[in-house]
Amino acid sequence: MNNTKHSNDSKYDMHYLQLLATSFPNIAAASTEIINLEAILNLPKGTEHFLADLHGESAAFKHVIKNASGNIRRKVSELFAGDIRDKERRELCTLIYYPEEKLELIKAAETDLDDWYHITIHRLVAVCRDVSSKYTRSKVRKSLPEEFAYIIEELLHERTEDIDKAAYVSVIVDSIISTGRADDFICALCNVIQRLAIDQLHILGDIYDRGAGAHIILDTLRQYHSWDIQWGNHDILWMGACAGNNACICNVLRLSLRYANLATLEEGYGINLVPLATFAMETYGDDPCEEFVPKLLTGNTLDEKTVRLIAQMHKAIAIIQFKKEAHIFKRRPQWQMEDRCLLDHIDYERGICMIDGKEYEMKSNNFPTINPDNPCELTGEEYILMEKLHHSFRVCEKLQKHIKMILSHGCMYSICNQNLLFHASCPLNEDGSLKEVELYDGKSYSGKELMHNIGILIRAAFESDTEKELRLYARDYFLYLWCGKDSPLFDKSKMATFERYFLTDKTTYKEEKGNYFRLRDSEVVCDRILDAFDVKGENRHIINGHVPVHASKGENPIKANGKLMVIDGGFSEAYHSETGIAGYTLVYHSRGFQLVQHEPFKSAREAIERGTDIKSTTQLVELSAHRMLVADTDRGKELQSQIDDLRQLLFAYRHGILKESK
Repeated sequence: MNNTKHSNDSKYDMHYLQLLATSFPNIAAASTEIINLEAILNLPKGTEHFLADLHGESAAFKHVIKNASGNIRRKVSELFAGDIRDKERRELCTLIYYPEEKLELIKAAETDLDDWYHITIHRLVAVCRDVSSKYTRSKVRKSLPEEFAYIIEELLHERTEDIDKAAYVSVIVDSIISTGRADDFICALCNVIQRLAIDQLHILGDIYDRGAGAHIILDTLRQYHSWDIQWGNHDILWMGACAGNNACICNVLRLSLRYANLATLEEGYGINLVPLATFAMETYGDDPCEEFVPKLLTGNTLDEKTVRLIAQMHKAIAIIQFKKEAHIFKRRPQWQMEDRCLLDHIDYERGICMIDGKEYEMKSNNFPTINPDNPCELTGEEYILMEKLHHSFRVCEKLQKHIKMILSHGCMYSICNQNLLFHASCPLNEDGSLKEVELYDGKSYSGKELMHNIGILIRAAFESDTEKELRLYARDYFLYLWCGKDSPLFDKSKMATFERYFLTDKTTYKEEKGNYFRLRDSEVVCDRILDAFDVKGENRHIINGHVPVHASKGENPIKANGKLMVIDGGFSEAYHSETGIAGYTLVYHSRGFQLVQHEPFKSAREAIERGTDIKSTTQLVELSAHRMLVADTDRGKELQSQIDDLRQLLFAYRHGILKESK
């Protein structure tokens, strides 16, 4: 260590050392902390899990984090291979995933419950010991439930193979059973195993849309020990709705109606859809609304009357959406999106839409709420309806809490352990250079600065002390992030929602992807992006979601010679036929990267009753030349910095620069 630094203490250094001395008042305290931190640096790196595009599939999401993407099953198989039958291993795994529910079934069928308790507790302790082995005792202790912390800690660090401690361990287990606490203890132990199996959870966007359980996912994350999110386009849409952007509110409602997914709106957030239903029935009662019949997912069986009502509601909110979007596009001409005000381009007498000087035939021409002289003007009834819907979103306490949680745990991008995480894209020019995108007040940014400043703009929409004009712009900007050409969350030539609903010519449906998606297979381009974000190291990567990987057609999620990993494998059922699988988990542990490919999850009930699990296959992506330690991580760099500071403090104590305290 270079002591020159210490002999030239600046006032800042002395002030800092004096502050540090309040926590470590003497040589003994500082030395003990150095020993502790250096020991932590030599533990194996914690396991990170990366998930993307959950799209409200709460049952599959909860199961994946309960089974640690198949990691718990693998550990159980390794621990008990040759000792217990496959059926017993499956039963043990199911107990770990769903302890309360599985215990009820076991107690109803088991003839010698005390014996089962003895065997099971010892097996669970063995699994818990294995998953906790890469953590300090202190970290494990913090993960333990208070009422059983001492008992679990004793069992984890004492073994029945030790003859001197065998009786001690046996009595602990006997006492747990005899006092009637076995069920509670087993549940506590299973929850600890689940928690320790994943050290950090990264979600690369899109919790919302399609599936019925986005609110359940967020309730689950609210209790989760360590997670972060890189916002996706559907998250931004809900954030915009929560902030009061009426065009975003319309889009949220339209997409929910498109998939007949009203559970998140009505049951999750208590959004009152009665005014919309009433308006739709009165306005479109004689309209077949064929283009707006919802896409029903498996298990969503609705009667004909309900499907017709949803189709009417779907059309009603879509028309209002096109009007509200046009208001914003005209208000923000710098976005250059006024060409998307397509209601202005319809010949309502002929049923023709004019786009780029060419006439296109429309599928239908029934627009009872549109005034041809001012197509984007809301009728009085539409205005009142939007006021009610706006109020429902703004006063929903649960939605506000969930969005605040997404804000506090998230951002547009993140850099973690040499991995650059963002949901969709980084806008590029045709030659692969980073594209300058105008944000606000004529200022343009690219790459890291673009992502960072978008994050600031998003937060400005929710901060009460934001200057009024900026806050209004920030609220409008959610719509640009959703469908703007140079948005890092969209990055396409257009969003052809109107064309798909109303035009017969399918060539108009095409949405040209941006340059990022065209060039992301290039290692040179990926390196350029990583350099722009200041991501260092030989084994650095970009990790994305957003665009489903067509695994059934042979598409490889690993691109650019391993520099880019696309982990949207289609969690949502709506994508299963397209991707051929049901999602990916990217796992980054001390040995390297593994990509876990999941098949569709049937149900928690079937998992509990039959011991079924998500079938997953694992692909090795990249193995490290050595087992990675905490010292190799970002956290390790922070700890090393703390160690360096403590060594300065030791120097100050030993050379009389600072006096020790008791």
